[in-house]
Amino acid sequence: MSWNMALLSMRTERNFSQMTALSVLVIGLVASLAACSGSSDSGSLASRTDLSTGSPEDSSAPESPVNGADTVLPTCEQPGVLTCLLPWPDNRLTVADSSMPTGRRLAIPGDATPVNVDGIAIDVTDQNRGDGFSPNSVIVFAAPDVDLVKSGVPNSTAIEDSLPNSSSSSNPISLRDIDSDTDWPFWGELDEPSGLVTLRPAVALTEGHTYQVTIGALVTGQGASVDIDANKQQWSFTVASEESLSSRLLFERSVAYEQIGDGAPKFTVDTVTPGDVQTIDGTLEIPNFLDNDGSPGGKLLFDSAGNPSLNPAHPMYDAAFRCVIPNEVSTPVPALLYGHGLLGSRSQVDFFGAFAGQGMIGACAVDWLGMATEDVANLAGILNDMSRFNEQADRMLQGIIAFQMLGRLTNSALGFVSHPAFQNDDGSPILKADATVFVGNSQGGILGGAASAISSEWSRAVLGVPGMNYSLLLPRSSDWPEFQVIFDKAYTRSEDRLLALALVQLLWDRGENGGYAQHLTADPYPGLEAKNVLLVQAFGDHQVANIATEVFARTIQAKIATPALKDGRSLSKTPFWGIDPIDGYPFAGSALVIWDYGTPAPPVGAAIPTDPEYGRDPHGAGSDEPLVLVQALGYLLGGQLQNVCGEGPCIGKQIDG
Repeated sequence: MSWNMALLSMRTERNFSQMTALSVLVIGLVASLAACSGSSDSGSLASRTDLSTGSPEDSSAPESPVNGADTVLPTCEQPGVLTCLLPWPDNRLTVADSSMPTGRRLAIPGDATPVNVDGIAIDVTDQNRGDGFSPNSVIVFAAPDVDLVKSGVPNSTAIEDSLPNSSSSSNPISLRDIDSDTDWPFWGELDEPSGLVTLRPAVALTEGHTYQVTIGALVTGQGASVDIDANKQQWSFTVASEESLSSRLLFERSVAYEQIGDGAPKFTVDTVTPGDVQTIDGTLEIPNFLDNDGSPGGKLLFDSAGNPSLNPAHPMYDAAFRCVIPNEVSTPVPALLYGHGLLGSRSQVDFFGAFAGQGMIGACAVDWLGMATEDVANLAGILNDMSRFNEQADRMLQGIIAFQMLGRLTNSALGFVSHPAFQNDDGSPILKADATVFVGNSQGGILGGAASAISSEWSRAVLGVPGMNYSLLLPRSSDWPEFQVIFDKAYTRSEDRLLALALVQLLWDRGENGGYAQHLTADPYPGLEAKNVLLVQAFGDHQVANIATEVFARTIQAKIATPALKDGRSLSKTPFWGIDPIDGYPFAGSALVIWDYGTPAPPVGAAIPTDPEYGRDPHGAGSDEPLVLVQALGYLLGGQLQNVCGEGPCIGKQIDG
C-alpha cells in the first residue's frame, strides 16, 4: 500500500478578456463533453458531534483552572521569540482544557511574540482561542551552524527520505503522528535570514492529532556536532481540531441559510450593459458578523457561546456581484462562479464573456472580501502591525459566505432567473437550475477549496495554479516582495518575521484551503457532499510555488495525470512523490495536471524564482492555452477529466527555452 493510501485509510477510520476566436476553438473541442452536472441546493447543516476525543496527557500543559474561561498563561523566564517560542510549535505553549475537543487550548505568552518598530507585540488573543496548532505548521528550532545536507536532512526534492523506511535515508529527524502511530513525511530547510531550521509537512497534519518531533545528531559544515539543548531535542504538539478550524465559518454559513430558508438572498440589479454578452452588475445580501458595516477593517463579533454574532446596527452587508451571460439561449446554460486572483476583483469574470457569448455558460463573481482590491489599503496597515491580522482573516469568512449566496442565486428558480435581466425575451431562464460549478485561479485557487468544502451549491471545481498554507507560499512568491518591503520595515528581526507568519497562519487557516482540505474530497462536513476537484499546476510557477500545490494534492488525495513531465525536468528524486497516478480516462475523481510551458524548474528552498535565472513566469499561461480550457471546462461541464495531451505530458506554448 502506498504511503498516501495508508493516510487515506487512517483518516477515513477516524472519522480562471480572451478573444472570441479562442472561445470558439475551446467550445468546439469541448462540445462532446457538454453534458452538465447538477448540484444540490440544500442549505441545512447540522453541527458535527463526532469530534476528535483529545490527545494523550502531557505534563507540559498545565491544567486550566476554570475550563478555559480564564486560563493561566505560561510565562517566559526569558521573554522573546528565540528564548520562549522555540521550538515551535510545542504543547508547552498550551494549557489543558477539558471543554475543548482536543483537551487543550493555546496559551501563547504575550511577552514571547514578535515586536514591531513601534514596540507593539503581536496580540495573540484570537490565536489562543484555538485548541491546537495549524495543520500547516512550520516546525522551527535552533541548531547553530548546522549543515542540513551533511546532516542528512532531506530537502523538498527528496521528501521520501524523511521516512525511516527509505533505503537511502540517513535522516536524523523524525516527525511522528502519535495517535495513528505513523511516521509523517516532511522536508527541511534553513531559514537563511535567521539561521533557524524549518521543517515543512509534505501533507497537512491530521486535525486533532498529536505529533512528536525528535531531533537526532546534526553536524556543521566541518562535521562537528551541533549542540542542541537536551530539553529541546524532543517535543510534541497537538493540531487544532476540525471544530476549532471550521466552526466559525460553518456557523456563519448556517445563519445565512437559516435567513433564506428554501428561497434565495435578496439582490438588486443596478446596471445591465448590452453587447456581445450582457454584463450585469448588482449587489446581494449576506449577513454581517463584523463589528463595522462590513467594510475592510472590521473584526468578528462573538456571542456568549463564542460563536460569530450578527452586528445589531449593521446586520446585513451588500456584496457586489458581476455576471456575464448570453443575450439569448434556446436551452438554459450552467452558471460558473469565478474566484479572482491576488487582491483583484469580481471584474475578472469578464474573461468568461467569450464563452458566454457563444451560449456555453453564464459566469458570475463576487469579490474575495478580505483579499480584494478594496482591502489593499487596510492590508498595508496590517503588515505594519500583525496584531490586526484578524481584520483580514475575519473578513475572508464573509467573502466565502458571499460565494455561497451567489451560488444559491445562480441555482434557484427564486434567484437571478426571477429577474428579467437573467431571462430570454419570452421570460424563460438563461441560467440552468442547480447546475453551478466553480473555478478559482491563483488566490482563487488558494481560497476556492475552502469555499468548495463548505458548499452545497456546487459539487465540481477547477482550481488553477492553486496551493495552500500562506506561510509556506509567501517566501516563495514573486508577489511577496512588494508587500515584504512594508513587513520587513515593521519587523526588523529575521526570527520575528519567520514566527510572525507562523502565528498568523493560525488565523489564516480559518479562511484558506489549509484549514478545509481534509474535508474537501473526503470526510465532508455534516450535511454536505465531498467534492470533485481538478488542480491545474504551471510547472515552475513564480507566484504560487509548485511545492504548495503538491502538498495540497497529497492532502486531498488527488491523482496525477502521467507522464506529468518529460524526463529530467523535475529536480526531485521521485517526482510528485506520494501522489498516485490516474489509471485510466475518462477520470471522474479529483486530479492534478501539470502543464509545462518551458520555464526552468523552481528553486529548492524558501527562495523567490526571478527572471532571467528562472525564466518567464508561467503563472497565467494557462489562460492562453486552448487545451487547458478544454480540459477544465470538460471536467466541469462533462463531469470527467479527459486526456487532451495524448501519450506524453501536457506541454503548452513554450514561453521559455
